[in-house]
Amino acid sequence: MSGPVRTEDVTAEPAPVDDVTHPTLEVTPSRVSQVGALQVRRALPRRNRRTVGAWCFADHVGPVATDLGVDIGPHPHVGLQTVTWLVAGELLHHDSIGSEQEIRPGQLNLMTAGHGVAHAEEATGRYHGDLHGIQLWVAQPERTRHDPPAFEHHPELPRVDLGTAIGTVLVGSVDGTRSPARHDTDGIGLDLALRAGTAVVPLEPTFEHALIVLDGSVAVDGTVVEPGNLAYLGEARDELALTAREPARALLLGGVPFESPISMWWNFVARTHDEIDAARADWETHGERFADVVSALGRVPAPPTPWRPT
Repeated sequence: MSGPVRTEDVTAEPAPVDDVTHPTLEVTPSRVSQVGALQVRRALPRRNRRTVGAWCFADHVGPVATDLGVDIGPHPHVGLQTVTWLVAGELLHHDSIGSEQEIRPGQLNLMTAGHGVAHAEEATGRYHGDLHGIQLWVAQPERTRHDPPAFEHHPELPRVDLGTAIGTVLVGSVDGTRSPARHDTDGIGLDLALRAGTAVVPLEPTFEHALIVLDGSVAVDGTVVEPGNLAYLGEARDELALTAREPARALLLGGVPFESPISMWWNFVARTHDEIDAARADWETHGERFADVVSALGRVPAPPTPWRPT
């Protein structure tokens, strides 16, 4: 379900780090984007907001029938981690470091690109129901973004009881409950299964946060948020009250504001156009940076960049 980032999502230039040091509520619509045969709701990046902490990409897909086709052929990444989380369905992950891993609801796939990795995402061939989930990217900091690639799968994740909600900690920690998943910057990814009522989520006040509703509707600061929107919450909150009239599902993202501006294009997260050009050239020329992926699907060609269209 990953990428690509297009000119509709961001400008070609690196974006400055946002500076919202107080609680706020900005609800902005996601943009409908095409990923292979699937339509997704792209909540991040936005032209006016590229990151929430280190989270820099969020594609919400479904629920949609898998008969529409979920196969995405081998494609490259640099400078980011992909975080795949399913509410319904199954996917099969293959990558250039030899990983082959099915993922189902409640499980987490986390791939670290570092200097460069390629992967493919495919249907398992057995499942024929709906697909519903989200794929996220996390920008890697300077200290790890040139490291070798890695992959990890977590079949179970810790949960925290929040009254009228059960939180599953994908990344980071909530109220002393910590995920085993790797994180290169301080941050949080929390899946919330809400029942009718108000749940209060403890927050780290040095983080900025955002909420993506996956199913149903959730009231935040008196404003109802539904699927297809990003609710940016700013910084300096030590708790968040979420009210649902009926069962709902939401994802809370947060983290320390990212250390530097980033340049995003296609499937790459970098700092400069030159870095993106080098990664693109390595992919197109079958360079050593991106080893082959064991997949029956065709390799995805890189599009021209807007700053070098030919």
